[in-house]
Parts: sequence; structure tokens; C-alpha cells
Amino acid sequence: MLMDPEVWITLVTLSAIEIVLGIDNLVFISIAVSRLPIAVREKARKLGIAVACLTRICLLLTLAWLAGLTSDLFQLFGQGISVRDLVLILGGAFLLVKGTMEIRDGIVGEHESSDVHARPVASFGMVLGQIAVIDLVFSLDSVIAAVGMANHTWIMVTAILLAVVVMLAAATPLGRFIDRNPTVKMLALAFIVLIGAYLVLDGFGLHIPKGYIYGSMGFSALVEGLNLWAKSRASKHVLAE
Repeated sequence: MLMDPEVWITLVTLSAIEIVLGIDNLVFISIAVSRLPIAVREKARKLGIAVACLTRICLLLTLAWLAGLTSDLFQLFGQGISVRDLVLILGGAFLLVKGTMEIRDGIVGEHESSDVHARPVASFGMVLGQIAVIDLVFSLDSVIAAVGMANHTWIMVTAILLAVVVMLAAATPLGRFIDRNPTVKMLALAFIVLIGAYLVLDGFGLHIPKGYIYGSMGFSALVEGLNLWAKSRASKHVLAE
């Protein structure tokens, strides 16, 4: 299994999506811990990310279990619909709506108000609880994407753990990189929309080989990498002049 190239492609792809889309979670975690004394903020930040990781894995395992129920519940337009199909259809529709709305907000410059997440809290434990809830809501898209893309639970869990390790080790520089290059996040959101469409079609019995999805995503990522490289070289050339 470990020698299968598709396993590694899936792992790398999911990890990248989890990392890029996890930047927003870091922002809200920072808002939550800002209500604590400075001396315990860093501890709360790290524990908060760890708690968020556990809630995300629990959500992942629940959705993966539901996706394993393949007995037909009812017929729709002559197509048998199982619990797995419902998870794929509803999850895919969620990704389509969420990804499209996020792309729209990125284009028109609208941002959700963070006031609701910045309310004063009474204790260290309440901050951790708030972080867990926030992460559960904002990681739903990446978790659904993981369930739809990976055939093995360990791949999904490993992708989440890798993303959490990166977030713990490189939260600040990674956030600055995404801020400097908003097209990277836009690309990740476009991937989410693509995966959403794939899940909806799969739920209705229209199976598309994953190779096409990986090929499209890989080519897009390569083009974005070339764009960032060209942008970096152009900036250095301007500075040199």
C-alpha cells in the first residue's frame, strides 16, 4: 500500500489543503487566546490546536463511518441512494456553496466579522472549548474533502496530523506567506469547489476516475508555483534596479 503512488499523492494533496485552509483557524485561535493573560496565551494556543486536532479527527472518523454505509435507503430517479451517497451529495453540496462563497468574499473583499469569536471568556477551559467549537465549524470543508478523496482512514488522519504539526511549528511564517500570496488560498478554495462537484457526481453514481482530479489539481498547483517563482524573480529584479 505504501508503494502505491496514489496513496502518497492523496496524502500530500490533503495535507496541503488542510494546511492552507487551516490558516483561518489560527486567526480565530489567536482571537480566543487574546482574552487570557499574556503569560498563558502560548500554552493555550498550543493546547487549543491539540484539542482542535482531536475534534477534527473525531469528525473525520464519524463521517468516514457514515460513508461506509452502502445499503440503499431509497430510490431517486431510478438511482439507489445509501447513507454513503447522502454523505457525498450533502457534503459535496456544502463544499460547492462554502468554496464559492469564500471565493466571492475573496474577490469583493468581504470578511466575516470575528466579533462573535472574540467575546470575553471566564476561564482557560472555556477558551479551549471555544477553540474546539470554532475549529469544528471551520474545518468541516477540509474534513469532507478528506473523506471524499481518500479511500483509507489512516491517510485522512495522517494528513490532519501533518497539518497540525506544520501549524504548530510554522504558524506565523506560514500565515505571512498566505497573506503575501492570496492566490494560494484562492487555489485551495478552487480545489474545494472541484472536490465538491466530484463528490456530488459520485453520490449520484457518476464515477469520475480520481486521476483526472489529481491531474487537474497538480497542473494548477504547478502553474501557481511558476507564477510565484516569476513574481519573486520580478521583485528581485526591480529591487536590483
